[in-house]
Amino acid sequence: MELPLVVGVDGSESSLQAVDWAVDEAARCGLRLRLVYASLWERYEGSRPSFRTDRPAEEVMAEHIIASGTERAALRNPGVKVSGETLPEDAVSALLHAAHESFALVTGSRGRGEVAGLLLGSVSLKVAARAVCPVIVVRGGEQNRQGSFGRVVVGVGDSTEGSAAVRFAFREAEARGCVLHAVRAWRRPAHEHADSPLIVDDGAHAHEERASTLLGEALRDAVEEHPQVDVERRTIEGPAHKVLLDASSDADVVVVGAVRKHDHLGLQLGGVAHALLHHAACPVAVVPQRD
Repeated sequence: MELPLVVGVDGSESSLQAVDWAVDEAARCGLRLRLVYASLWERYEGSRPSFRTDRPAEEVMAEHIIASGTERAALRNPGVKVSGETLPEDAVSALLHAAHESFALVTGSRGRGEVAGLLLGSVSLKVAARAVCPVIVVRGGEQNRQGSFGRVVVGVGDSTEGSAAVRFAFREAEARGCVLHAVRAWRRPAHEHADSPLIVDDGAHAHEERASTLLGEALRDAVEEHPQVDVERRTIEGPAHKVLLDASSDADVVVVGAVRKHDHLGLQLGGVAHALLHHAACPVAVVPQRD
């Protein structure tokens, strides 16, 4: 049985947008949807006897958040199987544990109680940087979240960090029936910016050719596995994070890889993924790749 798509909910507007996006994604991919709300009230209530006859406010709120989330999902698409549960953990731990039995995790860009104007909530950032499954942070404009552009963008870096992201992007484009825009950024070393225009042009051509070759190699296997996906390939000079941020403006989702090192326990999120999670104009999928 295929693993479910898990979405973290907390009652915030951002998490409701995540639920909507996750329902549509579950319908496209034929997945079950599991809503998770993390709350520590059970741990504290269970640690001491209580003589109260009324129910704890946190318990009531947890039930309300899960019930309203599942109802919202059912109204958006009755055909998607939805379940919901409250986990007695902090939000980051709950989602990271859920990741081991998830097709992917979906979160909003900011949680309940986050500081106004914050670019990205701490929960979403920590989960995206540590989860063992793909994490989609739902952000950006309404058109992007609704999939109005018919375009999935994947940033193709080195093969060691991109193969899982490429596979995920092809599957996403196939499920959506849309174009896959595969991008590899390239830059000339600073010492090649010489005074001679001829030297500069020759150097640029060589770097662009190399980028095009690497892009083709990174896509080769996935192209054979998904022949029906229409792929547009682009090599663009410039910093990778800027190139992909520009591409996100008219994309439904942008996909990037993140290397997970076995001997590292902290946040494992490259600069490109970090920039996209904070500034992209569309939902961002961070796909882990084991080194």
